[in-house]
Amino acid sequence: MNQIVDLAIGIDIGGTSTKVAIVSNDGQIIERQHLPMNGFDNEWDYFQALFSTIRFLINKQRSDKILGIGIGSPSCIPERGIIKGAANLPFSEEVEIVQILETEFNLPTYLIKDGNAAALGEGKFGAAKNMSNFIVLTLGTGLGCGIVANNQIIRGHFGQAGELGHATVKENGRNCACGRKGCLETYVSATGIKRTVFQLLADFDIKNELQDITYSQLTAKRISEAALNGNFIAQKAFTYTAQFLGKKMANLVTLFEPEAFFLAGGLAEAGDLLFQPTMETMENRLMRFYKGKIKILPSALKTNEAAILGPASLVWKNQHSKRSSINRFHLGMVE
Repeated sequence: MNQIVDLAIGIDIGGTSTKVAIVSNDGQIIERQHLPMNGFDNEWDYFQALFSTIRFLINKQRSDKILGIGIGSPSCIPERGIIKGAANLPFSEEVEIVQILETEFNLPTYLIKDGNAAALGEGKFGAAKNMSNFIVLTLGTGLGCGIVANNQIIRGHFGQAGELGHATVKENGRNCACGRKGCLETYVSATGIKRTVFQLLADFDIKNELQDITYSQLTAKRISEAALNGNFIAQKAFTYTAQFLGKKMANLVTLFEPEAFFLAGGLAEAGDLLFQPTMETMENRLMRFYKGKIKILPSALKTNEAAILGPASLVWKNQHSKRSSINRFHLGMVE
């Protein structure tokens, strides 16, 4: 008879879609669904669709084995259980997402910033298992960042540390959904590289196969394919993107001394098209002491898996913390 393992629900809320999965405590994704973010005029419609998606997955499992829900989201304040001021999401100024899901499903629910969720997933189930200092960059619709130093996720005083995507890289640069200009994610993300391609097409004004593709049809994957086929504009777009990314990574090395960077998300699937020029730029910007010592690696998890596995692992992490607290109480111990 197969042993039934404990399960958790992992949710990754992103600008393009919300991914929902049933995850086992050994890091296996049992079932998954995704919910496109377009088409929702308000948060009520979004949550009704999210509830239906979660119920669909729960009904396919033994519900008594589902121990809780973990959510990864941008622009969140985990201590308050809220998402606030999310630039790319169909929410009002403040959404009490933890309370909403706990009320609906009567399951303990935990919230973590999306970049930190990916770092948690990579550290528990991915290639960073044996690392104490590493940084995960998720290159999707936007740019997420999770920083682990001495085995601890860097959260900051307000819980928002690591918002590298909104570090200014160009004065009076591209408009960002956050309301400012020149943020890194407007250049380094799937959306950013699309903007770069159209900028280059206008700047060079030469006949190019990418001219016939509309903005909505253009994807990071199509740009990668064009670059591999020798398309000048696509190749230049990757070089331009990598220069912004490599410079910021060199700054992060000076601040946090990671053993490695892990690149995840759709844009990272471009492989050497992105990794090689990023490494070259970073190496050129590093202090002499760090040259040749910092690795840039692809996530060991499938695209978007770290961002689901990380939030799900919060369920077991918090259960373990509660059990440890009870044991310390009975033993008269303190942390």
